[in-house]
Amino acid sequence: MKEKRTQHRSGGFMEGKGFYIVLFLCVAAIGISGYYLFSGLTASTEGFGPEASTVVSGQAELEKDDAATQTPAGEDTQQEDPPDSSAQETAKQEDQTPAQQPEDDPTAQEPAATSTAYVWPVQGSVDRDFSLEVFAYDATMGDWRTHSGLDIAAELGAPVSACGKGTVTDVSTDPMMGTTVTIDHGRGMESIYSNLAESVNVQVGDAVEAGSVLGSVGTTAIAESASPSHLHFEMIEYDVPIDPLNYLH
Repeated sequence: MKEKRTQHRSGGFMEGKGFYIVLFLCVAAIGISGYYLFSGLTASTEGFGPEASTVVSGQAELEKDDAATQTPAGEDTQQEDPPDSSAQETAKQEDQTPAQQPEDDPTAQEPAATSTAYVWPVQGSVDRDFSLEVFAYDATMGDWRTHSGLDIAAELGAPVSACGKGTVTDVSTDPMMGTTVTIDHGRGMESIYSNLAESVNVQVGDAVEAGSVLGSVGTTAIAESASPSHLHFEMIEYDVPIDPLNYLH
């Protein structure tokens, strides 16, 4: 009798409480299912936001650029038009145009020598040659020495002429070489006439031409007084003595 009462209570309990347990389990199941469903929807929508649109569009642009740069097989690539040949020719001519010399260049304002050929200042044979490297015996000084000009044999009083066009820059009496006239021919070229007679026909500043008479052969050069009558003639280029025989014609 007691056992039947216990079974009756258990069955009543299950009938009264069981409904709520089942209801709780159902609600829990629905909640869990809704949570996972909501989580899945959120994850799927994150790939379609603004950032995802930017990534997709960027990939599309890259693919478009790659497709544009690729040339299909067997199709010729398009080349740019060749440069204008006339423009190239003009540029080439401009490059070949010689540069103009600056106006302040001192060499551009220096008077040019009219010719590289000069006439003989006096008619006669060469009694003593130009020699700066080999010593020659000097009868007047009694020793061996160099000679910076030509001794051109000529009679006493023979006219002495300018060897070329130029300007007289000096008329003086040298202690050793006597009466001397110097002419500047431009471009660093000078001519010097020594052992002239004391009286000359020119003065400093005079412009002379080739053949203009400067004076006459004299005996004023003490350093060459033992030599026969002659004109001592020198040519200097940029302050360096040169052999007149290379220039006289």
